[in-house]
Amino acid sequence: MNSSIQQLRWRVVGASVCGTSHVRNSQLCQDAHHWEMLPDNILVAAAADGAGSASLGKVGAMVAVEAAIENISLKQINRDTLDQDNSAKSLLSEAILAAKTAVEEEAIASNRPPKDLATTLIVVVATPVVAVVAQIGDGVAVAKDNMGNLTALTVPDSGEYINETSFLTSPTALDSVQVNVWRQGITNIALLTDGLQMLAINMSVGLPHKPFFLPLFDFVANAEELKGAKEQLVKFLRSDKITQRTDDDLTLIIAALSD
Repeated sequence: MNSSIQQLRWRVVGASVCGTSHVRNSQLCQDAHHWEMLPDNILVAAAADGAGSASLGKVGAMVAVEAAIENISLKQINRDTLDQDNSAKSLLSEAILAAKTAVEEEAIASNRPPKDLATTLIVVVATPVVAVVAQIGDGVAVAKDNMGNLTALTVPDSGEYINETSFLTSPTALDSVQVNVWRQGITNIALLTDGLQMLAINMSVGLPHKPFFLPLFDFVANAEELKGAKEQLVKFLRSDKITQRTDDDLTLIIAALSD
């Protein structure tokens, strides 16, 4: 690998904010996100959107993202783990299964049916040369390569009808998991829940919208201080520019390789 690439490190900013419709109805934000930096400059990130119809959707989303990342981080992986597509895909499939199990166990502990904790889930593991992603439900993962091209790593599973999708708690959830490996020189990764889909993705052709992503990628790469950058991201997600086009809960994780 190019030594200059090896010296680059991930800078990550993420936020989940309550949609205006939930604010009006005094509802909690049903989204959750979580990320960790592992040794060898490996980024692990997850985003989830608890079902609006699920009374404990927020709990399901929180449990899912934390369980998925914990499952990966405890395995002490390195870049060699990701060298083979099969082992890389297995890593993500096992993380999805761990998240599903954790949500189901939380349902039992809460004396609720699993559907009360229904949630989507996207998990990505990324290095400067490979991204591995698994997804159940809607939302999308996006990568930018070192040539400036944007690629949707997943396809939102929006079901046959509007506002319909697959959830982690579904009995057939594991049959609908997307697991993809993308090998390319990578400069940026983004995860977002479905509240931002229509703004960030040209849904008719499945292509990421450059005017949405490129300024955000540059913003994170050049931010002087990441805590302040998170506050600015929250302001952006709550701005009229966004809320005039969507009233759903919003989650966005942006990662940029920077020296």
